[in-house]
Amino acid sequence: MIRIENVTKRFGRVPAVDGVSLDVPVGESLALWGSNGAGKTTLLRCVLGLLPYQGHIRIGEHDARADGKAARMLLGYVPQELGFYDDLRAGEALRFFARLKGLRLARSEVHAALANVGLDGHHAKRIRELSGGMKQRLALAIALVGDPPVLILDEVTASLDACGRGEFVAMLARLRGQGRTMLFASHRLDEVTALATRVVMLERGKAIADLPPADMTRRLGAGSELHLLLDAAVRAQAVALLRERGFEARLNGRGILVPVPESQKAGPFRVLAEARITIADFDLVPADGGHTHSEGTP
Repeated sequence: MIRIENVTKRFGRVPAVDGVSLDVPVGESLALWGSNGAGKTTLLRCVLGLLPYQGHIRIGEHDARADGKAARMLLGYVPQELGFYDDLRAGEALRFFARLKGLRLARSEVHAALANVGLDGHHAKRIRELSGGMKQRLALAIALVGDPPVLILDEVTASLDACGRGEFVAMLARLRGQGRTMLFASHRLDEVTALATRVVMLERGKAIADLPPADMTRRLGAGSELHLLLDAAVRAQAVALLRERGFEARLNGRGILVPVPESQKAGPFRVLAEARITIADFDLVPADGGHTHSEGTP
């Protein structure tokens, strides 16, 4: 359904996507996995026709560059950052984006589309009155207008709490079960294992692995664990923040343990630094639980 052949996208001299090739057959759900800056979002924007690129992309029978309009009619897209007009009502927003696709929805179709994503009865609410999770559901309803066979999703649960995230992933799993093709970027291992049939791991714009989710989980498990020593007053907050960002953090003794793959050992430090949580000290522990030397105070 999607074929990407030797696609490269540079910003200046820096390749954000570097010679990536992959196929997503009909009905398959492929996850793009990698740290920030790995090229996930850039590759998705190339598929969507939002960025010029070198190489070739086909969606169904259409070349995404030469026959872009027809190719995009096969796609439904949910971005990470939503851009709605706050004064529009949910039903009005759905009709507005449907018209951009050349479709006109009857009242009954609007109600059915919203009910399909768990927004039954909310058609008259203004966008500003919706919670973050409800806005994300509305974005999914809009992506499904016209019943496109392919869904493109970019870190769509990044702003949701644990409950909202679980409900949204369950909806996506139901859609996948209906035979839709999915291409999505995520930094959460639980989402990947719940939704993906394959995972392409990206690093510095290059595809470094193409494997089943179970194999990726084992590969990531071959990394290490960070033992972060924190003040007791902030440990629970630190665990919650790290879990929100996809790290399986847990309390341990005087601090917390965070499993990390080799390429993401700095990730937990960035998360906690953004929240101004001070790390008193840390150790690097092999994944099998053995103890290594102290790495010092960051």
